[in-house]
Amino acid sequence: MEAQGSSMDIIKELSISDTDSDFAEDMRFDKLEAPVTDVLETPREPAAERLEGVLAACNATKLQPGQSILAFAKQMIEEHTLDDTFYVIDLGLLARLHAHFVAAMPRVTPFYAVKCMPDRAIMAILAGLGTGFDCASPAEIDAVLSLGVPPERIIYAHPVKSPAQIRYAAARSVALTTADSPGEMAKLARWHPTAKVLLRIRADDASALCCLGSKYGVDPGPAATAALSAAAALGVNIVGLSFHVGSASRNPQAFEVAIGLARGVFDMGASLGLRNMHILDIGGGFTAQVDAAGSSVMGIGGVPSVVNAALATHFPPGCGYDIIAEPGRYFAEAVSTLLCAVNGKREHQTPNGRSTDYWLSDGLYGSFNGILYDHLEPSPIALPISNIRDSYKAPESGALVSLFGPTCDGADVICRDVSNLPDLEVGDFVAFPKMGAYSWAGACNFNGFEAIWVKFFYVTT
Repeated sequence: MEAQGSSMDIIKELSISDTDSDFAEDMRFDKLEAPVTDVLETPREPAAERLEGVLAACNATKLQPGQSILAFAKQMIEEHTLDDTFYVIDLGLLARLHAHFVAAMPRVTPFYAVKCMPDRAIMAILAGLGTGFDCASPAEIDAVLSLGVPPERIIYAHPVKSPAQIRYAAARSVALTTADSPGEMAKLARWHPTAKVLLRIRADDASALCCLGSKYGVDPGPAATAALSAAAALGVNIVGLSFHVGSASRNPQAFEVAIGLARGVFDMGASLGLRNMHILDIGGGFTAQVDAAGSSVMGIGGVPSVVNAALATHFPPGCGYDIIAEPGRYFAEAVSTLLCAVNGKREHQTPNGRSTDYWLSDGLYGSFNGILYDHLEPSPIALPISNIRDSYKAPESGALVSLFGPTCDGADVICRDVSNLPDLEVGDFVAFPKMGAYSWAGACNFNGFEAIWVKFFYVTT
């Protein structure tokens, strides 16, 4: 697509610092607040100018043609004697994902769901490309504002907020928010009277990876009428509707159904005298399809054609409607590769042959919390380290491998009975591609293991 190529040109034009520069003890991008704020606090043209400072601030490396993410990771391990968890984030792929999204759904403005992966470099690149941001807490709001993003490009997309959180948003001039009950309307009327509110309706895709309707979203019938009536009586400024079909939606037609339901609720609002309803937030649920090398964007699961057609039917162009979305997984998942060190090894015999257990530097309380909360199915790839050995032994026929996390919790298991891994030793690494969505974002330092403070390396491809 031409738009995808133009985003590639932006990345190619940037001056990238190389890996020969001094290696920082802590590569976390959130330590580099001043350079990023300077870059983004004042919009400049062209976009390449804004992004150049971001890539320089996070010491991003431009990979050579044919150089893979895993080859780069191995280089970092060997050059810097790494022995703990780290991520490699492909900011070039991130730019291509953005270009693909806006080209595939030109009427839809993306607002990145910060909760998915609140990495500062990812947010800064997306800010430079013009995205908005879906924040669900004061901390997320502050993280986005600190990049120089104006509050008008933030939606406080949490339907149930505490009074203190509502006052906080008001103090930061974050006006656009969501609500799904008369009670929330009353809170907003009292503590944020200038709020611009989207009523969140329930519109589940039953096949989505994570359904949200049991917790958030008012049924688009009498309950929605009651919420809108309460808003009208309280003088709350209802500016539109939002819905979320569920994280990693598997049925594109769910968007068609949801957009049709939203049309009915818009008409209901108009009948109640709510004349300022002009924003439709179609939420998240988007998953990026990338090629086997993890570098080219292949599609968005058939969603764009369905969304575009449904919008044309129910919210046609030129009728004054603004359409936004809240992609998180779409941007973060494929750009992030997780690398875990092998810390321990135990071999034992079973009736079916040899079995080996490995303890890794990350686990269920760290980046793999998605096994519990997000239906994560990790795909381990062994990474040879030359100062450990010259080559791996091929896996024995029938040999099974289990990968454990580092804590003392017996449930801290990444995967069991894997049959495609070669023999490993302490000091080797295991790579896990597509680990950016709801991984590090949910980590905690249980048992004293610092799963939150891991190294991040940034590249462009």
